Amino acid sequence: MPSQPTQPTGPTADSVPQRLLAFLDGLGAELDRRGDAVALLGLGSVGRDLHRLDEHSDADFFVVVDDQAARDRYLADIDWLEAAQPVVWSFENSDAGRKALLQDGLFAEYAVFSLAELETAGYPPGRLHWSRADAPAGLEIPRVPVPQPPSLEHQVGEAITNLYVGLHRELRGERLTATRFIQGYAVDRWLTVLGHLRLGRGAQQDVFVVDRGAERRFDPDLLPLADLVPGYEGNAHAAATLLRLLEAHVDLDPTVVAAVHDLIARAETERPSPGR
Repeated sequence: MPSQPTQPTGPTADSVPQRLLAFLDGLGAELDRRGDAVALLGLGSVGRDLHRLDEHSDADFFVVVDDQAARDRYLADIDWLEAAQPVVWSFENSDAGRKALLQDGLFAEYAVFSLAELETAGYPPGRLHWSRADAPAGLEIPRVPVPQPPSLEHQVGEAITNLYVGLHRELRGERLTATRFIQGYAVDRWLTVLGHLRLGRGAQQDVFVVDRGAERRFDPDLLPLADLVPGYEGNAHAAATLLRLLEAHVDLDPTVVAAVHDLIARAETERPSPGR
């Protein structure tokens, strides 16, 4: 039976939020017509976080079907998706689903599960947008808990070693990989450290993607992104910024701190040419 989703506040009938919800309504009707589908679960901003729906949102959803045979049909042929909204381009992004650009500029990412598979799948709680009359109750709630991030000690260790390894890559002239270590991996770990320390506003927006909504969640003094992510030429500055933040908020081993300080000083003065 179709659910009545809470409508986002304010958008006009032709806005992206309204068109996304209308697409899900149409998809639910098509699944109901086919008979071998059990439920349609909305995730993310079309799930329990409808308040986040805006002009840049997309449709993340699960289709739950009776059995493995039905799952294989839904994965092999996207006629069910095109019946709800014409597809202009898509590709298989996992063994369970696809990403698709829909007509009129909407974007969708989905996975298809059998009822048995959903019993052992780990996913964030969703919203039941449509379900068949005989669907089991509670499909939108995972039976398997979502994996929790590693401990604070682990995250701090990863952050400081990301800086250490990244600075060595910088000094070797491998600046692209250095940038990823210092301005990517280490910053992700810092975001998780901030979460462990409960220094942000609210919970992590996406349990699988730590940087979603970080700008709204953390004040600039905790997350000075212009200094943490200054770009390809700024690895030494980024490393010095993050090391200062780590020193101010967590306990660090003085030996590794001294080693990273030394590498930062070298990176600031030696400036090897890329590819050396």
